[in-house]
Amino acid sequence: MQVLGSFAIILSIFSVHSTVYFQEQFLDGDAWKTRWLDSKHKADYGEWKLTAGNFYGDAEKDKGLQTSQDARFYAASARFEPFSNEGKTLVIQFTVKHEQKIDCGGGYVKVFPSTLDQADMHGDSQYYIMFGPDICGYSTKKVHVIFNYKGKNHLIKKEVKCKDDELTHLYTLILNPNQTYEVKIDNEKVESGTLEEDWDFLPAKTIKDPEAKKPDDWDDRPKMDDAEDAKPEDWDVAENIPDPDAKKPDDWDEDMDGEWEPPVITNPEYKGEWKPKQIDNPNYKGAWIHPEIDNPEYAADSTIYKFDDISVLGLDLWQVKSGTIFDNFLVSDDVKEAEKFGAETWGVTKEPEKKMKQEEDDKKRKEEDEKNKEQATEAEEEGEEEEGEDEGEEEETPEEGTEEEEAPGKDEL
Repeated sequence: MQVLGSFAIILSIFSVHSTVYFQEQFLDGDAWKTRWLDSKHKADYGEWKLTAGNFYGDAEKDKGLQTSQDARFYAASARFEPFSNEGKTLVIQFTVKHEQKIDCGGGYVKVFPSTLDQADMHGDSQYYIMFGPDICGYSTKKVHVIFNYKGKNHLIKKEVKCKDDELTHLYTLILNPNQTYEVKIDNEKVESGTLEEDWDFLPAKTIKDPEAKKPDDWDDRPKMDDAEDAKPEDWDVAENIPDPDAKKPDDWDEDMDGEWEPPVITNPEYKGEWKPKQIDNPNYKGAWIHPEIDNPEYAADSTIYKFDDISVLGLDLWQVKSGTIFDNFLVSDDVKEAEKFGAETWGVTKEPEKKMKQEEDDKKRKEEDEKNKEQATEAEEEGEEEEGEDEGEEEETPEEGTEEEEAPGKDEL
């Protein structure tokens, strides 16, 4: 019994063991530059800066990498020890804050193999996974979940909505060895399913039987014309008729205007095209369904989820208006660890950040109101001054008249 008890303890310890492959919170100032490498593929990539932004929950804990230049591509990555997620859960998590009211730009991360040349990372560099929010105008506000399978990138077939406000949000992707996945935002599930159903990694399991065709005598009409229904004899009348109330104008000149014809109006007796009434088709067999057969090109693959050489996490994106802050990166094999990390970072600072944001908004609103009042007062004062000047000009008129009246006095001399 003691042996069995010891074995149970060991098994318990092993089962709760988790691995954090990569974690980044930017808590050591500019030291992040020793861990993250900027790509040199383009000469004009946008510059990153370390900041908590204009509003935050904690001035130090909320510092992250922020895009700082408008209309730029950005490309930076961090490397960690290579690993395979074979037989294990893979969790990718990070926070994003679009405090600039983003109009068009990416907020996603990419996971690369160790073979990536970080100094040459660019949009066409082959990656394993692309995950995170992407916003552009009103039509694109989604979470990308893209997996590379046999050298080809596959987009999720579902529409996963992202957050589009200015606050920090936590994005989590969970990939399980049983080929299921889950997407969470702010530690709440927003989508889940299976890899095979929600992506087109594999050919369809079944296809329409190319040898099958609908029988010639298959009647798929639920209704049919009533053969005993006959068109009424008075049905066929003209759709339009001359207006019986119209009269030729008195000044109508046939030599000049031609022969007069009354205008045409819709015939009130017109009933439209006649069609026999419909009755149930006694020979109806239902809609014909094309038989399917097993697709000879389909082959099950239980390793779609597996990536053998995970080693780099990168930010490779475009932004029209800069200001997005990335923080609290985590790559792990434990969902509970990710939830805990999210609660200890984003979970602690989200409410203070929201409060500070509200205070900033109230302050700006108050300043804007005061500014509008000042402008209204200035406009009113200017209006009064102009009115006073107009009155002054009117008072000068009699003085000119007085001088004209004094003129005859000079003549008397």
